[in-house]
Amino acid sequence: MNRKVTIIIALQALIIVILFWVLVFYGKDEYEAYTQADEEQIPTPSRVSTDKGSTVVTLGPRTQQQSDIRTAPLQTGTHQDNFYSYGVVVSIEPLIELRSRYLAAKADANVARAALANSRQEHQRLLELNRDNRNVSDRAVIAAEAAWKADEARLLAAENAVSSLRDSIRQSWGEVLAEEITKPSSDLLQRLLQYHDVLLQVTLPFDYPTPKPGSVLTVSPSGSTGKSIPAHFVSASPQTDSTIQGKTYFFRAPADDLRSGMRIRVRMANTSGKAVSGVIVPDDAVVWYGGQAWVYVKEGNDRFVRHAIDTDREAAGGWFNTGSLEPGQLVVTRGAQLLLSEEFKYQITNENDD
Repeated sequence: MNRKVTIIIALQALIIVILFWVLVFYGKDEYEAYTQADEEQIPTPSRVSTDKGSTVVTLGPRTQQQSDIRTAPLQTGTHQDNFYSYGVVVSIEPLIELRSRYLAAKADANVARAALANSRQEHQRLLELNRDNRNVSDRAVIAAEAAWKADEARLLAAENAVSSLRDSIRQSWGEVLAEEITKPSSDLLQRLLQYHDVLLQVTLPFDYPTPKPGSVLTVSPSGSTGKSIPAHFVSASPQTDSTIQGKTYFFRAPADDLRSGMRIRVRMANTSGKAVSGVIVPDDAVVWYGGQAWVYVKEGNDRFVRHAIDTDREAAGGWFNTGSLEPGQLVVTRGAQLLLSEEFKYQITNENDD
């Protein structure tokens, strides 16, 4: 009797386990089907597409307003092609040393000049006393004359030293800088000494016109994308640059971003070329991606297309460009970074789908 009860209980337990397993198995399939159906019911619309190889971001007027996206029409501009050359920020320590030596030699010459004046007067006084009934001996007069001649020789040597130093400065730095550093006071030298300005040696092509007083070039540290710096002409340079052939000139420029020994890139206007027409791309419209500058052009009411631009030719307030961009086209001046982020989001979504 007990055995039959045990068998019945075991069969009931087995049936319960089988039923539970069947429920779990079929319930899993139904749950996955339900989840998939639920996901399909919430599609995520894409705002990014491609059209003829160009990336297009589509935003409705309401979204544009909420995102504060603003545009501005491209303005017509002209550009004179430029020449580019190189230069270096010159250390003025040798110039300072030469000035110190010059001032010391000039001081020695002044001392010798004063000593000569004194010895000449002493000789004259003793000579008159000697002639006046020989109140002093002939030997005293001869000694005074010898002192006078010695002081005269010392003055001549001191003046020659001053002249030689001036010639040395002129040979190394040119007439203009030689004049500046040998003056008692020089505004140019003071600005260089106080590090308000730096001295540049610029190498220009042999056929480029000689700069004139008031000439200005545009320079920037080599390899940098920083702002351009105006450099004002100082004088021709007797020195040469061993790394590049051409005519060398001294310019001065604000010292803010320039350091002694730094190589610089020089931009010069092409005085013989014709002006080229194009558009001015505002600085506010430019975004950088992959080492390239881009702008978004608005096409229609809701389409924004990304275009590569050239940043080699700087213009007032932006960059001069020719090619695909035309005057009057609307470029995004506020919110371009948001459009670029939308593209990134689209790329990430596609990668996850794969």
